[in-house]
Amino acid sequence: MIVVEQAGDMQARIGQLKRDGWSVGLVPTMGFFHEGHLSLMRAARENDVVVVSLFVNPAQFGPGEDLAAYPRDLERDLKMAESVGVDIVFHPAPEEMYPEPFLTHVDVERVTAGLCGRSRPGHFRGVTTVVTKLLHIIPADRAYFGQKDAQQLAVIRQMVRDLNMDIEVVACPIIREPDGLAMSSRNAYLGDAERRAATVLHRSLREAERLVESGERRATEIEAAVHTVFKDEPLAQLEYIEVCDNIGMQPIAQLEGTILVAVAAKIGGSRLIDNVLLKVED
Repeated sequence: MIVVEQAGDMQARIGQLKRDGWSVGLVPTMGFFHEGHLSLMRAARENDVVVVSLFVNPAQFGPGEDLAAYPRDLERDLKMAESVGVDIVFHPAPEEMYPEPFLTHVDVERVTAGLCGRSRPGHFRGVTTVVTKLLHIIPADRAYFGQKDAQQLAVIRQMVRDLNMDIEVVACPIIREPDGLAMSSRNAYLGDAERRAATVLHRSLREAERLVESGERRATEIEAAVHTVFKDEPLAQLEYIEVCDNIGMQPIAQLEGTILVAVAAKIGGSRLIDNVLLKVED
């Protein structure tokens, strides 16, 4: 495995690999790897070459968010990436990705309006800008994203379609701890009591799933049930519960087809998200 820090060097390497007929899979990350990240890297092994980008993107953090405190451990991350067969890690400095003056950004409308986009203004502009840059620096055949960040996945799919980007976006399942908590780098912030409380996200989604399986089709009832589960967990502050379509992330009143139930909550000082995809059949 090799580590590349310069964008020009990365472009040249991938360009030569593509000219030689090799397929390339890209896993964009912000590091501090866990089994969820490794599952994306394993999925990307369907390609001849697996590239992981490791970059804590300052553009997707808003004022007062946890950019400075975001967990980092480069040596550990490199060992973990190598253990699952990653070929190249792209690890640029912030000034490499955003040279001064940096005046260009990518915006996706409507899909970014609700859920995390409502509470984190500018977040998705930072995501789409950095992903666009990465897809130019590393023109892969496929890029791998986790379903845990469901809105991010929908936003990137929309951007790729709208801008005619020649890449396949591959969605990979949420990887969970044995008690159901979705794996996240931010779980490292949680104390023992907060860690136990954090399972409320998954428990609330299980209750939503149970209601849908029992025949409930009203979004208001699903949302009310999630609120009830959260009321029993004093360490958790529910930020949102949304029942929406899985493509445009638009709220729906009546459940039909494939729908997304998504939650975000503060547990202590940590903001966590989770979701479940449900196929609603008559």
